[in-house]
Amino acid sequence: MYFMHHFSSRVVIMTADNDLEIKEAFQRAQKSHSNKAKLAASLKSRYNKLEDKTPFHEEFIHYLKYAMIIYKREPAVEHIIDFVTKFAVSFEATGGEGQEEEEEEEQEDDHPFLSFLFTFLLESHNANSHAVRFRVCQLINKLLGSMSENAQIDDDLFDQIHETMLIRVTDKFPNIRIQAALAMARLQEPQNPDCPTMKAYMLILENDSNPEVRRAVLSCIAPSVISLPKILKRTRDVKERVRKLAYEVLAEKVHMRALTIAQRVSLLQQGLHDPSEVVKDVVKSKLLPAWLRLVDGKVLDLLHKLDVENFTEITSEVLHALFSRVGSLEELQQEGLSLDERKLIPVEALTCENVLYWRALCEFVKEKGDQGEEILEQLIPEAVIFAEYLYGYLKSIPMLGQDQMADDQQLDMVLSKEFIGKQLILLVGCLDTAEEGGRKRVLAVLQEMLVLPNTPISLISLLVERLMNMLKDDDRRIQVIAEIISEVREPIVHVSEPIDENENRRIRVKLAEGKVQIMEAKQALEDAISAQDFGRAAELKDRISELEGAQAQLVAEAAQPSNREKEVRVEKSSLSDSTSTWAQSVLNGENSFTESDPETLLKCLTMFVEVMKQMNIKKSISPAINALIESLVLPSIANPNTAVRNVAVTCLGTCALHSKDFANRHLVLLLQISQLDEPKVRINAVRALIDQLLLNGLDIVGQSTKAPDDSDADAASPAGEVESEDGQSTVQSILTMLADFLDSEDTELRTEVAEGLAKLMYCGRISSPKLLSRLLLLWYNPVTEDDTKLRHCLGVFLQLYARESRAHQDRIEESFLPTIRTLIQAPATSPLAEVDSANVAELLIELTRPSILNRPVKDAALQGLSAHDSLAVRLCDEILRDPKAPEVRLYTKCLSCLELSAEDGPHRSDLLLLLKEVQEEVKNKVCLRVLEKMTSRLKCESKKNPTLPDTTLQALDENTGDVDDLNTKRPRRGGRTKPAAGKARKGSKARESSEESDEENIPDTPVVQRPSRRGKAAPADKTKQDLSTLLDQEANGS
Repeated sequence: MYFMHHFSSRVVIMTADNDLEIKEAFQRAQKSHSNKAKLAASLKSRYNKLEDKTPFHEEFIHYLKYAMIIYKREPAVEHIIDFVTKFAVSFEATGGEGQEEEEEEEQEDDHPFLSFLFTFLLESHNANSHAVRFRVCQLINKLLGSMSENAQIDDDLFDQIHETMLIRVTDKFPNIRIQAALAMARLQEPQNPDCPTMKAYMLILENDSNPEVRRAVLSCIAPSVISLPKILKRTRDVKERVRKLAYEVLAEKVHMRALTIAQRVSLLQQGLHDPSEVVKDVVKSKLLPAWLRLVDGKVLDLLHKLDVENFTEITSEVLHALFSRVGSLEELQQEGLSLDERKLIPVEALTCENVLYWRALCEFVKEKGDQGEEILEQLIPEAVIFAEYLYGYLKSIPMLGQDQMADDQQLDMVLSKEFIGKQLILLVGCLDTAEEGGRKRVLAVLQEMLVLPNTPISLISLLVERLMNMLKDDDRRIQVIAEIISEVREPIVHVSEPIDENENRRIRVKLAEGKVQIMEAKQALEDAISAQDFGRAAELKDRISELEGAQAQLVAEAAQPSNREKEVRVEKSSLSDSTSTWAQSVLNGENSFTESDPETLLKCLTMFVEVMKQMNIKKSISPAINALIESLVLPSIANPNTAVRNVAVTCLGTCALHSKDFANRHLVLLLQISQLDEPKVRINAVRALIDQLLLNGLDIVGQSTKAPDDSDADAASPAGEVESEDGQSTVQSILTMLADFLDSEDTELRTEVAEGLAKLMYCGRISSPKLLSRLLLLWYNPVTEDDTKLRHCLGVFLQLYARESRAHQDRIEESFLPTIRTLIQAPATSPLAEVDSANVAELLIELTRPSILNRPVKDAALQGLSAHDSLAVRLCDEILRDPKAPEVRLYTKCLSCLELSAEDGPHRSDLLLLLKEVQEEVKNKVCLRVLEKMTSRLKCESKKNPTLPDTTLQALDENTGDVDDLNTKRPRRGGRTKPAAGKARKGSKARESSEESDEENIPDTPVVQRPSRRGKAAPADKTKQDLSTLLDQEANGS
């Protein structure tokens, strides 16, 4: 329905035809099929014929007002707005470059209608009706947007529009703010740091709560040095549509050179890992192609601008994204690579960019399976050829001395070669090793490269990983690595052995004797010829030849060097000694060298830890591994080099995962390292301890692997009690140490411990309200505000932990009062004094709501009660302790926010009695009103729900002795958990870290029949212990 039937007949001083023309123009403009440009031209012709234009202005505005009072985006109203815009813009002043000021002044007088319309709109912007304010901003936006690029308006009018729109961008209606922001698009000065429009735009991008307003500003803000950081920040907006538009703006309006390498990589990393498929598609379909066009479609040039050496992972993902958009695999073969006839890149042509492109392309084609098999054969040679190519390149990587390391140019060259070598090693995974000859050669090359002294330590892990992938048997893996480590630590070298003087004398004597024998034989030959005894002469001639041959052999032996070489296996550090005393001591069987150089130890330890990582975790420690631990790992723990000790601790922790007995024997050593060593080594030791607790629980100490016989149970009881006490003491020391680390000044150590304790609590290995309270306080502590990883980790943990099970909510409920007391009692000098205790209480209440649980409570003893019911009793007791305390008001507010169970029963009656007692003691009027409302609400619910047989409490009474066992029940790990959406939020930073974090995927476990509570109490204690008693001493001390 059109709104023009509301137009009243208005008597104005003009002809009837003119009156009809304006009204008819507005009526026809409402229809979608009408030609608004023709209507505007016709009306303009009528306007130009008028001498007195004032009546026309008034009548035009009169009809326009009918459209301006309608807020809803009706099609008829939108058509009217478009018509008014076209008609008004037809009067705009279009000045050229050569126009003079007089001509411009004349033009200003030529369009009184446009000035009149702007004046009317600016006077109406402050109307009470939000519809009028919206239409004013919309019209100004359309008028300014429809003007030509060289359009001119009066300076005073410009300033008035500017000031008006700056006011309207703060309007409480989002649609008005959107139109006002769009209207200011042509008023901004991007290069002016004091431009009020740019400041308003950046303020809106940063603070406006409506995503559509942020999108509107993103669409019209001009990128500049000032605004670019704000645009980049919107790529991390909480709303998908804002992030999508931000990437589109960057692709269309921002040149790649305006961004630093770090900004480019960050954009790609966030975009390709965005949780929204729409955003990912925009990055792949718009941003990457736009950047590729800027480098003329050359992928290698694009990689060069992304710094592949430092950002290998993200550049590989970029290449995969580009490959995925190519129509066919055959097209990939024609781009980027220049392979020779051997299907290899010539060594002199290898660069970081083309080798990464080669590797990514081969991996992408291999992922296609049989479809890409033919293409892969054209991209990579046979295994034997590639093995020789790899061996030759890795041998060419030079070793730098200390002086050469100071030369940045040489260091960059070596690092580039190492990067290329790493990519070539990764290419081994794309080779076809089904043929036995090629497989053996690749294995031989990998082993030879591990033995070579100039192989960089950074490549050892990759070489071992590829070697382990080709060796499937764990025993064979261990044997090969043990042989390589032995050869690296004790290489075979040639040692000179001096010849004895008696041997020299013997050779000289033989030479003299041979010379005499030859002379005698020649004399006898002459006599036999003179006597014509030719038979004797022939024999003598043969004798002379034999003697001369023996003489020549002796001469050659005497001509050899005075020293002989002998192959001897020595420890590598001994090779640096150059004295003859060292050689003599080796030959005599003496070995006074007990230490190896750090480079060799790092190489050997890295090989050992990699093979342990590749082994099945159920594989026990074999004698070969044990020998390596005794000869390599344990001595390296005491090495003066920090890097060697760090890798040795990693080896120790990895071995402990394969054997519980080994872990028990070296647990004290790990504890000592975690307290006494360098920060980096301590963090590694803490990781090893937490891994042990996650794998074996808190029973890793004080338990023997062999259970005693029943007949010996009585005899073994005292020893078992002593062993149990020692185990409890060790557990207490471990947890006390970890709790102390939460107060460490070392940020990395504190974060690692907090993350480890969160994992232990979530997996059910420990259950301690006091530790949970410590983690909560650490999360809120202002000291950790800059520790993004810690805040993110704890924020995700608290949400997942509360949703996982009712037992977890009980632990949070038990930690409620200790946490609030700590905050209230914090001294003024403590950072905790700045924390809002009401906000903490609100969060804890949200985390303990029964409605957020992922799975309903199945235990009959817990179905009638919730964590909030228990918390209500605790809060009432706390209020009764000191009814006049200032925190009573907080506690009563918390009581009113609780989600109490709807079932009637003894617990409801007890709570009502407690509330009545609290009302008698509390004198604060505000608190009394809250308590009265809560009491009346509970009574009303009791009347609505008639009393039912209390089966829940009967079941609880039957198992009175087992109630405490509920705290030791390990929560069942279920499927994927959802992030909490509680109302309590800690702040903008905590909120963003919680909402934007990736959830941890927890594998589903098969549902099994639940045993009785009495039957499962004993095995549950083995994997989860209530540590409240163990931490009492530590908590009281803190």
